[in-house]
Amino acid sequence: MFIGGYKNLMQINVEQLSNQLKRGLAPVYFVYGEEVLLVEESCRAIRDTAHAAGYLDRQSFTVESGFDWNGFFATTQSLSLFAERRLIELRLPTGKPGEAGAKILVEIAAQPPADTVLLVLGGKLDKATRAVKWVKALEAASVTVVAYPLEAALWPAWIRRRMDAKGLKPGPGVVDLLAHLMEGNLLACAQEIDKLSLRFGSGEVGLDDIEDNLGDNARYNVFALVDTSLRGDAAGVGRILNSLRGEGVEPILVLWALAREARELAQMASLVADGQPVIRVLETRRVWSKRKPLIGGALKRLSPTLTQDLLLRAARTDRILKGRARGDVWQELQCLALSMSGLKPVTCKI
Repeated sequence: MFIGGYKNLMQINVEQLSNQLKRGLAPVYFVYGEEVLLVEESCRAIRDTAHAAGYLDRQSFTVESGFDWNGFFATTQSLSLFAERRLIELRLPTGKPGEAGAKILVEIAAQPPADTVLLVLGGKLDKATRAVKWVKALEAASVTVVAYPLEAALWPAWIRRRMDAKGLKPGPGVVDLLAHLMEGNLLACAQEIDKLSLRFGSGEVGLDDIEDNLGDNARYNVFALVDTSLRGDAAGVGRILNSLRGEGVEPILVLWALAREARELAQMASLVADGQPVIRVLETRRVWSKRKPLIGGALKRLSPTLTQDLLLRAARTDRILKGRARGDVWQELQCLALSMSGLKPVTCKI
């Protein structure tokens, strides 16, 4: 029997969960995905809804080595000692419950416990894992919420909703700047918005506020390195790299930012070489207005061949970083950044 008259079990995305919860609680929720922030926030929404509906006894389990699956099963079948209704959470950090756990999950899915909401949550499940029996059993018995990575085109809308929820009104260019700096890291972006909320309360936030707030953030500084490279400022590249190294910033973060920009430049340079106007390419690739002069200037300096050389340099730096090739990783990062500036460092080899 479904809780609250809820009858339609299905797979949904994070954005659809709120409407689903308004229709009534399901007996089982299965939440997983590689976006940790979205998984955790989805689970919080389920917890809050369950608590408001009178599921006051919350019990939480994490599957680790030696986990007592029989004890867990017994808990699901027993009555709550503290309340009529209860929420039982099961965390699967590895997504692999083992043979014993898989059998018990299939059994629970076939007959969910009465007066209970079972919340099963995990990280990213690969294609092979999604095809196994226990996953299919849970999906058939639950509302399954999959936290997909947020596509780049959806970042601005997500940031606006997040800021609006905190009472913040982004001024011109603010959303684009945050999307550029934080793309690929929802958790970091959410944390920056939280810090802005604590610092400014509610009201409008301008570009200067964002830049001041991020001034001591390593992620911001590596993007400053990228923009300095695009500007063709060789001396500035050297100063920022020395500063990052002196502050103990991990070279992998610097490489990530430079390699990301190199990939974008290579794709845009190819489009320009095919005859597309630079301004159209910048619009198509959603380059925000403040960076258009930088990217446009770089595309005039860097041919498709030179941008491919940047990718080769990035790949070499990655091999050195991982110990698969000899070299000084910081020297290679300098070579990559200077090459992006349009220079040809004589001491650097691809």
